Amino acid sequence: MKRRQPIDQETYYSGIRMVPYDLVKELAIALGLVLVLVLAASALLSSPDQTPETIQSWSQNDPVDFVTTATGELAGTTITAQYGAPYNSGTASVQGFGFFSPQSWAGVREPVDAAQDFVLKPLSAAAGADPNLKTALSDYTSADPNQQKAWLEAFTKALKDAKVASDGTLTMASGEFGPLPQMMASLLVLGRAGGLDGYLVSNGHFYQTDYTLPLLFMGDGGYLPGLGENQHLLGSQWGMMNETGSYPGQTWLWLYTFWYQIPPFTGNANADLMVVITMTVLSLALLLVPFIPGLRDIPRWIPVYRLIWRSHYAGETPQPTAADGPSEGRPGGP
Repeated sequence: MKRRQPIDQETYYSGIRMVPYDLVKELAIALGLVLVLVLAASALLSSPDQTPETIQSWSQNDPVDFVTTATGELAGTTITAQYGAPYNSGTASVQGFGFFSPQSWAGVREPVDAAQDFVLKPLSAAAGADPNLKTALSDYTSADPNQQKAWLEAFTKALKDAKVASDGTLTMASGEFGPLPQMMASLLVLGRAGGLDGYLVSNGHFYQTDYTLPLLFMGDGGYLPGLGENQHLLGSQWGMMNETGSYPGQTWLWLYTFWYQIPPFTGNANADLMVVITMTVLSLALLLVPFIPGLRDIPRWIPVYRLIWRSHYAGETPQPTAADGPSEGRPGGP
């Protein structure tokens, strides 16, 4: 048996028309065009440079909401105070279906005491340089729970008619508020100065990157959710895929936020868990397509692939079948 003679490159490509091609030049041109397009798109479509929202900006722009929220933290009536896992032992925001409650199974992993973390501890830290505040804190913490509740209810009611003075302080009707006016006035000063922002992120480490407490505190008020609504960032506004400004946003998240816009997900207390379960089932179905009878046969039943590769199948020679009878050149043929 003879070995095939090796074919040199010139012989192999003989008869094929060759065109000189400068790959480096083409690459440089392509990169240049892409750079121009990116710069133009960033100039025309970039997101607005929004000023960061902090507790300081909150207390300066809406001091009534700030003080009302802080009072709610003391009273234990806010979302965070009643949330549940992973922050505390509450149940208001725990999602589950009967025994199936992964949120509860995980337990409290990030302990948050709303009254202590957002109000009492920051005020205690500031009381060292303020004797009046120290006395007010002592009066509040030493009072029995019923007395504290009475002060908080009266103060919360009076806050509905509170006015903001020219110096940023609050003016409100007098009442049986106990030490709360002194405490809240001091907390407002601390917030407006930016001290509360620094206190809530301090963790004893070199890098201060845990913004859990500031976000929870601001989320309990009406100021931050109001800004989110104005920017179309709420869950009911497809907010997961939006950003500040009109576009482009995180468009790839449409499939997740879509479920929040339709029943039975809309307004459901277990919506987050329902969406997680739905997306898990759909993802598993996609991964297991080759193994699911019926589903895996859809491409064969609906041969879209033949439409896509129609030029290939157009040149295909039909294979003879038994119904066609014996063909020429085969046994049994004429």
